[in-house]
Amino acid sequence: MKPAPAATRRFLPTSPFKPPPPAPPPEQFAVQDQVTHDKYGLGRVVSVEDDTSLVIDFGTHQVRITTPCAKLTKL
Repeated sequence: MKPAPAATRRFLPTSPFKPPPPAPPPEQFAVQDQVTHDKYGLGRVVSVEDDTSLVIDFGTHQVRITTPCAKLTKL
């Protein structure tokens, strides 16, 4: 049996330690942006659907990827 995943710790205002840094804003993609994916390689954004998913053309095939995606990087 696996242990339950640890929950994120909340910051107390009276803590002597610094608060955690804010999360970076999610990357914004536009049509015709060139991207790279760890599994599929180099591609170009074909369409953006409500900032929740992207359709990317990787040359041999098109893939729909939901955002944010840790394996996807804008070039």
